[in-house]
Amino acid sequence: MAPRHDQARSMDRRARSGHRARVRRDHHCCERHPARLVKSAFSKMRAFDSVADVLFVAPATEVAPQLLGGTISVDGVTLRITEVEAYLGVGIDPGSHAYRRKGVKNATMFGPPGHLYTYFTYGMHVCANVVCSPEGEASAVLLRAGEIVEGIERASARRVTSRVDADLARGPARLTVALGITLADDGTNLATGRVRIQLPSVQVPFEQSPRTGVSGPGGEPSFPWRFWIAGEPTVSSYRRAASR
Repeated sequence: MAPRHDQARSMDRRARSGHRARVRRDHHCCERHPARLVKSAFSKMRAFDSVADVLFVAPATEVAPQLLGGTISVDGVTLRITEVEAYLGVGIDPGSHAYRRKGVKNATMFGPPGHLYTYFTYGMHVCANVVCSPEGEASAVLLRAGEIVEGIERASARRVTSRVDADLARGPARLTVALGITLADDGTNLATGRVRIQLPSVQVPFEQSPRTGVSGPGGEPSFPWRFWIAGEPTVSSYRRAASR
C-alpha cells in the first residue's frame, strides 16, 4: 500500500534529515581522522599514472607498507623493496630530519612528493628516501633493504664485500651502493628521472616494529614505523639505538 501524501512528506523530511546527519558525521570523522580519508583516496588511486600527484601525497606512515614488493630501478639495476621505515615532519617525529625545521640539508624532504631525498650519514654512507605528503609538510620513506632482481652482476661489482646475493642491498647504505644512487640523485622525480619506482600490483603481507638504530623518543614502541616482508633473507637485522 502506498503511503498517504502527509506520510510521504514526513518520510521525505526524515530521509533528508538522516542524509544531512550522515554527511555531518562523515565530515567530522574525516576532521578527526584525516588519515582515513587519505587511505580511502589512496586505495582508489593506485592505478593512476601520476605517482607524484596521487600516491605519495599521503603521509609516509601510510605509504611505507604500500611500497613493499615494489621496485626501484637505476641504469639497468632493479631492486625489489623488502624493508622500509617511515619518518614524519616538524614537531611530530623526534627521529626525523625534519623534526625541528626546514634547512639546507633536508630541504628536499619538504619538497614535492614522489621525489628522491638522499643524505650523507656517518661521514661515509648515502641513504635514499621517497618524499611523501603535500609539499611543505615533510615526510619520507627510508629504503632500508631489498632484493636485486635485475642487473645482479653490476650490483655485485659495486658490493664486492658481499658474499651472498641476499647481502647486496641488506641495509640502507648497501642498497644505495648496489643501485648506484648518490647524493647527486637528491630531488630526482621518481616517475621520470634516472631513479624510477614501480609500485606493486597488490599490497604484500608485512610486519612492523620500532625503527632500527633510532635513539631517544623516536625509537620507542610508540613509533612502530619500520615495515618489512616477513621471511625475506634480504631484510636487515633489527638493532636498538646505542646508549649514550
